[in-house]
Amino acid sequence: MIYDATLDDLLQKVWDGHRINATEARRLYALPLEELGALADRRRQLAKQTAYAGRGNEIVTFNVDRNVNYTNVCNVYCKFCAFYRTEKDADSYVISLAEMDQKIAETLALGGTQILLQGGHHPKLSKQWYLDLLSHIKNQWPQINIHGFSPSEFVHFREVFGEPLEKIIGDFRAAGLGSIPGGGGEILVDRVRERISPLKAMSSDWLEVMDIAHRLGLYSSATMMFGHVETIEDRIEHLERLRRQQDQSLSYQKGRFTAFICWTFQAENTKLKAPPVGAQEYLRTQALGRIYLDNFENIQSSWVTQGLEIGQVALKYGANDLGSIMIEENVVSQAGTTFHMTVGDMQRLIRDLGYEPHQRDNWYRLVN
Repeated sequence: MIYDATLDDLLQKVWDGHRINATEARRLYALPLEELGALADRRRQLAKQTAYAGRGNEIVTFNVDRNVNYTNVCNVYCKFCAFYRTEKDADSYVISLAEMDQKIAETLALGGTQILLQGGHHPKLSKQWYLDLLSHIKNQWPQINIHGFSPSEFVHFREVFGEPLEKIIGDFRAAGLGSIPGGGGEILVDRVRERISPLKAMSSDWLEVMDIAHRLGLYSSATMMFGHVETIEDRIEHLERLRRQQDQSLSYQKGRFTAFICWTFQAENTKLKAPPVGAQEYLRTQALGRIYLDNFENIQSSWVTQGLEIGQVALKYGANDLGSIMIEENVVSQAGTTFHMTVGDMQRLIRDLGYEPHQRDNWYRLVN
């Protein structure tokens, strides 16, 4: 392919590690997939060149944790969700402390270091219920990190508890909360959110939670769920908002986004119907995310939605991490996607690409 001088300049700009704008991102998106992937891989190398210094081979990391959904009762009825139930449904539930203890014990026995604690927007659980749950876990299992409660849950808590976000997040942190997952990010464009989850937190709410959490010293992840009613421009706007927030958060020198994870909408058993998005679109979007999010050190591959093979290929499209083996996963599986992974699988997939596999914790510190 013959490029004009302007595109040549853009490609060199990306190769050299400089920041791009939305117009340039849209142009990069149109590149052949292999070329976009090569640029993303270059940006991965630049982002990670000082990490794990002196260890020799390039390192790709993974985590061992368990996704614990403390309740499936939810009153926001997102069209893309097959997991939620109402209080009247026969299979609705709220987890007990005994069930929680059993899940954490199993997680630790498998070498896990963390639980991902998320649930539906239950209209009747009190603040004290959550504080008691956090305190119980931290007292009983002090070695486990509680990576819990997405921004949309905190916005829900604000409405139910009648307290400001800063107090709620601060109290949760004091009770044992260690970090915050980026769930509920979907697409950070209100026009899109109003179509797919009109009762859920809007873009400014999601970002406000992250900003407060980072100012309080908590770390979090950032996500994107795409391939439904959004446009390419919407995806780029989402990336721009994440990058802008990360710039702000880094200025606090306290908390920040540790990683970006994107995945495709899984349509089975949901009310939202959209043409399926394939692996090429996933790889293209992840690669663009790596290039655009120049202030994010880590990009996670989403093997949970894409499968093991594409999850592995994603390591050549900007990702430096395979995410978690996901000892338990309930939300995506309800939408018809049921891929599974073991530590051995993780290590094999990473080694087969010539990288050195290492388990890490939530803060990307190597566990082994």
